Amino acid sequence: MPRFNPNFTATFRPPVMEARRWLEGATFTPERPLINVSQAAPVDPPPAPLLKALAQTVLNDPEAHLYGPVLGLPDLRHEIADQWSSGYGGTITPDQVAITSGCNQAFCASIATLAAAGDAVILPAPWYFNHKMWLDMAGIETRTVMCGDDMLPDVAEAAALITPNIKAIVLVTPNNPTGVEYPSSLVRAFYTLAQSHGIKLIIDETYRDFDSRSGAPHDLFTDPDWGDTLIQLYSFSKAYRLTGHRIGAMIGGTDWMVEAEKFLDTLTICPNQLGQRAALFGMQNLSDWLADQRLEILDRRAAITDAFKTLQGWKLKGCGAYFAYAEHPYDIASDQLAQEIVKQSAALMLPGTMFCPPNTSGEKHLRIAFANVDRTGIAQLFERLADFRLG
Repeated sequence: MPRFNPNFTATFRPPVMEARRWLEGATFTPERPLINVSQAAPVDPPPAPLLKALAQTVLNDPEAHLYGPVLGLPDLRHEIADQWSSGYGGTITPDQVAITSGCNQAFCASIATLAAAGDAVILPAPWYFNHKMWLDMAGIETRTVMCGDDMLPDVAEAAALITPNIKAIVLVTPNNPTGVEYPSSLVRAFYTLAQSHGIKLIIDETYRDFDSRSGAPHDLFTDPDWGDTLIQLYSFSKAYRLTGHRIGAMIGGTDWMVEAEKFLDTLTICPNQLGQRAALFGMQNLSDWLADQRLEILDRRAAITDAFKTLQGWKLKGCGAYFAYAEHPYDIASDQLAQEIVKQSAALMLPGTMFCPPNTSGEKHLRIAFANVDRTGIAQLFERLADFRLG
């Protein structure tokens, strides 16, 4: 009988892969194809100028095929520092930036440098499931703050959970899975809470390029000593369709970066060299294209919001970035409901149970990821949901 790490066996299987297994045995037709709104990742390739730049890099840049610096290409770190300093109105230097093999790795690196087995981290729920999985596998306790009906975590509830073994508070904004954009004042309040207890505030801003608000989503980088408290995570996957190249970033204090380098060197040695050059090209050349992509996502958000007004019994709880988070009207847990919707309506979405502790509000909610469905697809999805009948 094989023996496995009990921390691994205690956590759940990868949710997106689990949902894909629900498709086994299901029948879809050309007239009624599957509408897949389960995964928050663009399926289209990068734009043509970026593909061309990647091809030229493969052919003409020998350094792109070798090991590189553990913390990433200096030019990319400089570009992030410059653009972030301008965008957030603060001062960020290249040595406060590291490039990672995707944003998930940035989160893992952050936690690994801060907490050991037996320590604890505060995680609002609904949570991003890979965050919870990593905490489980590392033997780190998750202290959950259940979001209210507005899908926002309460600072006072988080404060009540802080004990000496709490090492960090984690926020995701715009949020996955709810799509909610956390108000700047709320982000500041959590920052102040973390600062007062000498712990880190980790903010995952993977979807910041699709925030509906103009200007900086928060003002934390304007604090001269932000590096003592704040760690920000970011992903290039969504912005430039580089999911397969696994390129993310993390921004934090220089003393913390020393520890993060140890983790990154041990795990991957260096980030993907092609992906880094693609990210740099995107940052320097594709700002107009990215702005258009943002407008497209905001238009789909509007279409989702309008469609929910026509859907009886359902309640839209949050909508933004790539996501809508909805309360369903059925007397059945959302994981069972999601499988019934696959069978009857040929639509695949994720249940709230994948984002929450057992026996909580997750049983009443579903996540719709609309990054890969246009207005026509959204209309078809809601027609099928309107026609769905349980039992």
